[in-house]
Amino acid sequence: MKINITCFFLSIAAVAMLNSCQQKNGGSTAPAGDSSATKSAAQAKRLGKATREDNNGWIYLHLAGAPGDIGFQHGYLAANEIDTLMKVLQYYLPSNSGKNWAFYRGAAQRFLWKKIDKEYQDEIKGIVDGLQAKGFKYDTLDVTAMNALYELPGYYVPTLMNKAKPGSGDNRAPGNCSAFIATGSYTKDHKIVIAHNNWTDYIIGERWNVIADIKPEKGNEFLMDTGPGFIHSGDDFLITKSGLMVTETTITQFKGYDTTKTPEFVRARKAAQYSNSIDDFVKIMTTDNNGGYANDWLVGDNKTNEVAKLELGLKVYKLWRSKDTAFIGTNFASDPKLLKEETTFDVNNKTTSPNARRKRMEQLVHVNYKGKLDDATGKTIEGDTYDALNNKKAYDRCVIDGHVDQDPLGAKEFNEAPFFPMGAVQGKVATSDLAANMQFWAHMGHPGGDDFLAKPFFKQHPQYFKTQGKYLRDMKAYPWTLFSAGSNISMPKN
Repeated sequence: MKINITCFFLSIAAVAMLNSCQQKNGGSTAPAGDSSATKSAAQAKRLGKATREDNNGWIYLHLAGAPGDIGFQHGYLAANEIDTLMKVLQYYLPSNSGKNWAFYRGAAQRFLWKKIDKEYQDEIKGIVDGLQAKGFKYDTLDVTAMNALYELPGYYVPTLMNKAKPGSGDNRAPGNCSAFIATGSYTKDHKIVIAHNNWTDYIIGERWNVIADIKPEKGNEFLMDTGPGFIHSGDDFLITKSGLMVTETTITQFKGYDTTKTPEFVRARKAAQYSNSIDDFVKIMTTDNNGGYANDWLVGDNKTNEVAKLELGLKVYKLWRSKDTAFIGTNFASDPKLLKEETTFDVNNKTTSPNARRKRMEQLVHVNYKGKLDDATGKTIEGDTYDALNNKKAYDRCVIDGHVDQDPLGAKEFNEAPFFPMGAVQGKVATSDLAANMQFWAHMGHPGGDDFLAKPFFKQHPQYFKTQGKYLRDMKAYPWTLFSAGSNISMPKN
């Protein structure tokens, strides 16, 4: 379903012609500043050539222009989805994090907003304008708190908990994603291949279904997956006009957060828009770093065919880079200093999800598919359901295409109880050739093709109905779809 902006302009013209005729015939009209025609003309100007298309579970948005206009286009075209996700967070976060929406709005007001660059403040204000134009009564604090979805509940709240009672906030950092980036002898064409699947709570992840093509007034155009209302990717998969290819996986059992520094969502957006090299990316992400959403960032530069891994904590970070390697991410840290000083993660516990998935990912990327990695094998890897801990096909916490909802042990390292409805919710893959054309493959739902169905899940696990029953819904697995920047054309599975 494509929103036709041309029809929008024609309707405005018709209203203007009607007003003109009324004036010529002595009819009365509202003052120009208050007329619906004037408001509609102003909205149309801000919308520009923005488009939306719904395809295979995804919402494709093409957004362009000044920061405020990009925000307005986003807020206007995705208003219903932003409203729904906002309601989900207000409903779900109190039980999931112990803090209500007023707490998160307060954090946005106290220390987040003042650390947001004016450019992105303007974009957030634009999102609010777009929402309000559609009749929704949200403000900048709501949208800011939403953009800090992962760093506030997963890093700020646990820091407060640990200050009040040491150890009470442990294992709260999100355990999201399985990814790799490879180049040189590891790939079929000796160019870069990058792939990622997003792990998160299904109640949120099933709605993490936006492909945003953003062409800003300044900086580089970029294409990313994201959630409705976000100015950054959030789960972090993107390609840019400067030739960068970026993804990440979170560091399990991380501890640390600095409210006086720049939010992760601001640095991540800035790095996407303004980095022209791996060095640029590292500099932006490490400058004034607040430790929120601590990640292993996997970055490739199409201009040089080099890939890098930036392991970024709060006070500690390390960079690896090469033109002939494959870096993987399954929520484990590698640097001994960061592990010791900023995590409680046990690298020797083979039963954890990060370590089991690491074993399987290393086998696939470094052995089975070495020299064969391309977009097809990338899709296969991100949908893999082989449990390397128990040496069998399975749906559980140990597989790359995670299914914690079917695991009787849950995932204690992520503070997830048995059968908690969480796991892989979508996947993305790109190659150097695709990225050069600003394209990547995306798959909504489990990349392995399994559907999550809410009704039978609640029947088997009624303990989750009280806290999730209102909004947890089916998560269907759609076909892999190719998305392109600068166009709302997407192609079905080949």
